[in-house]
Amino acid sequence: MVSTENGEISAEAIERKLRSEAILRAEGVPFISHLPVIETAAEALKRSKEEVALRTLCVVLVAAKGSGLEEEIVERVLKSLELRPHLSPKELAFVLDSSPSRQDRVRFSWRHEAAWALLWALGFVGQLGKPAQMCDADFIGSTVSGRTRSQFINDAELRPIADILDQADLIYRYHWAVVDARINGRQIPAALHPGVTEERHYALNWLIGYLEQAWDDVTTDT
Repeated sequence: MVSTENGEISAEAIERKLRSEAILRAEGVPFISHLPVIETAAEALKRSKEEVALRTLCVVLVAAKGSGLEEEIVERVLKSLELRPHLSPKELAFVLDSSPSRQDRVRFSWRHEAAWALLWALGFVGQLGKPAQMCDADFIGSTVSGRTRSQFINDAELRPIADILDQADLIYRYHWAVVDARINGRQIPAALHPGVTEERHYALNWLIGYLEQAWDDVTTDT
């Protein structure tokens, strides 16, 4: 995650990194100053509101199925929101599996945390805050189920890429702290939640087009 202009690290990227480090310092989250900067607004992928909204609806659907939403309702939502063409290959396989494994259910249920970050990007969630608590899955469900596909897209207001990059940079550094603690056998610092941190990192990396990776292939490098 290196951002350069003519071979030099851009001022925008450095300033974003320093703002993130100030937040981490205030929260007692350890960090290393040589962790690279991330993309600038000029380098990041600028996704459309419709693309982000459709991706969010897909993520919410698979998360809900993972959490036990009845198969009949899953099929009804899939059809009413016309989501089948927008599901990733792994999502589609899970949605079409009438008896998924417990492991798959748990894995996809965690996508609620990715959906929370996507809903933030669309303006439905006010603030992300420190990734220390699990999201409000009921709020996610009501936000989506109370709207048609077109209403959901129309009601969304995609945040500026600069704001999305601020959160992408910050979660990158939060995640580094989580991974560093795990590797070194230490307690996770500042009450950070590993699962919440990773899922938010996943969604935010997709939002900025990190390494141009498709949804199923997004990596959360630290």
